[in-house]
Amino acid sequence: MADATVAQQPAVPDQGLVARITGVLMSPRATYAAVAARPRSMAVLLVVVVVAGLAQGLFLSSDVGQQTVLDQQVRTLESFGVNINDQMYDQMEQGIKRAAITGPIFQAIFWPIAIAIEAGIFLVIFSLLLGGEATFKPVYAVITHSTVVVGVQQVFSMALSYASGKAAGANLGIFVPMLDEKSFVTLFLGSIDLFLVWATINLAIGLGVLYRRRTGPIATTMLGLYVVVALVIAYFRSGS
Repeated sequence: MADATVAQQPAVPDQGLVARITGVLMSPRATYAAVAARPRSMAVLLVVVVVAGLAQGLFLSSDVGQQTVLDQQVRTLESFGVNINDQMYDQMEQGIKRAAITGPIFQAIFWPIAIAIEAGIFLVIFSLLLGGEATFKPVYAVITHSTVVVGVQQVFSMALSYASGKAAGANLGIFVPMLDEKSFVTLFLGSIDLFLVWATINLAIGLGVLYRRRTGPIATTMLGLYVVVALVIAYFRSGS
């Protein structure tokens, strides 16, 4: 009887912390293959939380940062029809002065919980409903690594906002400066952040690698949901 030849999958090289952080940005598919093979989350999560928290804390400790955030909060509330009186303004001002400390603390608590909730949702969709084989730990690890892009987005937005003296970011609203800032189109395009689009596609690559599925349909579905949410927010903020 002829010996049966069993094809084996090539071993996925292990990657250290720095290699995984840079790899998520530069070569996500290979990096997520390493993450799926050896799911680790805590070190990457710690780096992202510390970097994002430092960026936020430094920004909010400056006069420029405090005034920028205060102006943005006032515009946002007013776009939803809220009238800001002097008492509310003073309370918001005091809250922002404390935010240089409370903001990073909130992020340190919020990020692990938000990632766990997101991991649970994707686990239900891909593992229970679609028959995937991944467990909670690798799903959590993939999502955690995708937040590296969000961390970069926060650093970029804080730096740009500080330099310009106003709330700024890499959103599509910059392409329609001729339109009223309260118009539906401007508010919609302003809700589409290019870093978050990148993060969404990056996460779709990670989920595709983990569940051995094509990235395209996953990314299209996730981006479609993002656009729907942006449309709804723009609709209510514009008073359409």
